[in-house]
Amino acid sequence: MNRPHMILQETYPLYNGVQIPKLGLGTWLIPDNEAAAAVKAAIDLGYRHIDSAQAYGNERGVSEGVRAAGVPRGPSFAAPSAMA
Repeated sequence: MNRPHMILQETYPLYNGVQIPKLGLGTWLIPDNEAAAAVKAAIDLGYRHIDSAQAYGNERGVSEGVRAAGVPRGPSFAAPSAMA
């Protein structure tokens, strides 16, 4: 049985009933000038959960990749990380 994207469809329920994807793309060590291509490629593969943070220094590239993918905002999650 070949289901390469099955994990990308699995979710966890949040306290408010919204389902969040179990697997997300972490963008921590992706340079800003490479982030757009990486994020777009991940979304094209089926990722709908993108982890980012201002401290990563790649917000421009992450945002550009999300826009370029053209996926409606509703089924996607951007998870900004807070660093102390």
